[in-house]
Amino acid sequence: MQTPVATGRSVTGIPTGRLAVWWVIGSEIVIFGGLLMYYIMLRIKFDFWSESSAHTNTTAGAINTFILLTSSLFIVLAHYYAEQKDHLKSFKYIWMTIAGGLSFLVVKSIEWTGEILAGYTITSELFWSFYYTAAGIHAVHVIAGMVIMGIISFDVLQKKNMHRVELIGIYWHFVDIVWIFLFPLLYIAK
Repeated sequence: MQTPVATGRSVTGIPTGRLAVWWVIGSEIVIFGGLLMYYIMLRIKFDFWSESSAHTNTTAGAINTFILLTSSLFIVLAHYYAEQKDHLKSFKYIWMTIAGGLSFLVVKSIEWTGEILAGYTITSELFWSFYYTAAGIHAVHVIAGMVIMGIISFDVLQKKNMHRVELIGIYWHFVDIVWIFLFPLLYIAK
């Protein structure tokens, strides 16, 4: 039986699936990196951003940081059990990771509802435009990761394409790392 193209080796010696994930992450670094660098430059230039950022909900941001870091542990465990060929435990930890992503989105929704009701909308000030844009793009990436994990989980349940758990794990860690940059920039630096 021939190995599927997605799991074969590329010219670099890296499996093509892993190489593809790293290419996606590289392009995402350009998007988030540009957005965050522009944010930092404007933050340094405008003192009033400190006043605006004082109204972010640091507690909600800290809770979400804990949730995402915990979900990263779950996807590591899912990958571990996938490598051990324990498809049921891998499936369980994938869904625990998805639950972490969903919890993140619930906390983010509650946080945003409070901020919007307090009058801090995307059109209020430049700070809030950056805040909602950066956190919103991040939330879209969380949703994308959850959808992909859900799809992968059913393959895992059938003991197919177990290597994809590693690939979505790499992506999920990237999503967490982005949050690790967003949290101090948007919530702590006041």
